[in-house]
Amino acid sequence: MNNNNVILRKSYKFALQVVNLYKLLCNDKKEYVLSKQLLRSGTSIGANINEAMEGVSKADFVNKLSISLKEARETLYWLNLLKDSEYLDLKNFQNAASECDEIIKILKSIIITTKEKYLTKT
Repeated sequence: MNNNNVILRKSYKFALQVVNLYKLLCNDKKEYVLSKQLLRSGTSIGANINEAMEGVSKADFVNKLSISLKEARETLYWLNLLKDSEYLDLKNFQNAASECDEIIKILKSIIITTKEKYLTKT
C-alpha cells in the first residue's frame, strides 16, 4: 500500500472500517442483506482507486475514479439506511459517514483537477 498517496490510504482504511461494520452487523444484529450491500460498495471504492492508478490514459484514470465516487455515494446510502432502520448506532454511522464524505470530497477534487489539467481543450 502506498502510504504517500492520501486517497489510497484513506480508501483502504475505510474498507477495513466497512469490513468491521459488516462483521458487527452480521454477528450482533443478524443483519445480512443490507450489510452485504454496504460491504460490496464500501470495499469497491478502494479497489477502483487502485485500478485507476494503472489507467491506460488520463480519461481511463478519471473514469475509474468516477466509478469510485459512485460507489462512495452508494455506500453513504447504505449507511443512512442502516442507521435509519436502527441496525447501525449513531456513533458507528457518524464515524463511517464522516470518512466516506471525506473520500467523496477528495475524489471530486482529483477528478475535477485531472479533467481541467489534462482533458479540457484549450
